[in-house]
Amino acid sequence: MTLPSNDAASRPSADPERRVAVIVVILTVDEGQLNVLLIRRSADPFKDAWSLPGGLLRRDEALKQAAVRKLDDETGLTDVFLEQLYTFSDLDAEGSVAVVYFALVDITEANLAQRTAWEPAWSPVEDTSDLAFRNNEVVDYALQRLRAKLDYSNVAYSLLPPEFSLSRLQATYEAISGQPLDKRNFRKRILSLDIIEPTGHLASEGRHRPAQLYRFRERKQIIF
Repeated sequence: MTLPSNDAASRPSADPERRVAVIVVILTVDEGQLNVLLIRRSADPFKDAWSLPGGLLRRDEALKQAAVRKLDDETGLTDVFLEQLYTFSDLDAEGSVAVVYFALVDITEANLAQRTAWEPAWSPVEDTSDLAFRNNEVVDYALQRLRAKLDYSNVAYSLLPPEFSLSRLQATYEAISGQPLDKRNFRKRILSLDIIEPTGHLASEGRHRPAQLYRFRERKQIIF
């Protein structure tokens, strides 16, 4: 897949004959597994296949406005992490320009659209190898970006509720990274970054003693 320059990623095509689509990769963590929101297509091409949610850019609509609109349509959420990912120009036979965003949502807050046509559903990212319009490559690219962001930002805030235990935070990081993390090293590093703080509340976690709850100091992206 040919990736465009940064200039191409920041604006739609200047060719009026080329269609511009906005696609949103919506990711969440459910029971320790990273999931992506997919839509079952109800029309050709690729009828009945799964693809990422998206649509054509409306006249006089900014790219991010279109991404927020699609995110709201599919999950009922707008105040979450949302960032432009990349611009692709070879996902279909016509060479349409597709500007891709990716979003992170707390699954307990998402309300998927209720419809029988163009049905939405969560799917494990590991099961996205055969999506329409080569959307599996877009999901892979979003996953690479997200994993990189874990190393230098607090981006995981958008996947978690306002209060959470360190165990749940670690499970979220493990779901994204796809590998287990050493408990002691993880907690030492997270606490040293000073991006979370204790709330003074406790929560029961199965048969274990009540766990201290934490919250992110900022529920917006910060770089460290």
